[in-house]
Amino acid sequence: MSVHIFKYGQREIDHLKRRDKKLGAAMETIGKITREIRPDPFEALVMGIVAQQISSKAASAIRKRLHTLLGEITPHRVAETDMSAMRECGLSARKAEYIKGTADAAIRGEIDFARFHEMADVEIIDQLSSLRGVGVWTAEMILLFSLSRPDVVSWGDQAIRRGMMNLYGLKNLTKEQFDRFRKRYSPYGSVASLYLWALSGM
Repeated sequence: MSVHIFKYGQREIDHLKRRDKKLGAAMETIGKITREIRPDPFEALVMGIVAQQISSKAASAIRKRLHTLLGEITPHRVAETDMSAMRECGLSARKAEYIKGTADAAIRGEIDFARFHEMADVEIIDQLSSLRGVGVWTAEMILLFSLSRPDVVSWGDQAIRRGMMNLYGLKNLTKEQFDRFRKRYSPYGSVASLYLWALSGM
């Protein structure tokens, strides 16, 4: 299985360094960041639901078992699979229901994952967050780590907020401050997000 990476280059790096000296200095120190993406948005959403509120190690183990069970992660494969078999992969009953519901919505045509590539970010967020078990944060992660949208900086992501606070030496971060930084990074906020995640643990 080939690995897909979030692509960015000198144009994005130069823009962010020019717009924000502190972020630019941090980028220089950290160097190029490699983050894997899942180009299929349905699969990415299923894996995103799996990862909610559990450790990355636990999520990875469940994902492997789901891949073994389903083979390809598609709406029809999920719909055909018994709920108890999905539970045996380590999923909670609630998460198994959310994944089944997402597959059903795709099969009924309520969510057209194939059209996401031509839809605006806000439309995708609206569609995905109408699903049970999918909030704005999960939808924003699909924009970034499946569709490679260039300008995603999520207020709902604690690590991104922590990264901002570490970068600018802030004890608290208001929504107004966050929005000011986000506008500064635009139109390459997604690359800034990669570095803010890296800074969140420092």
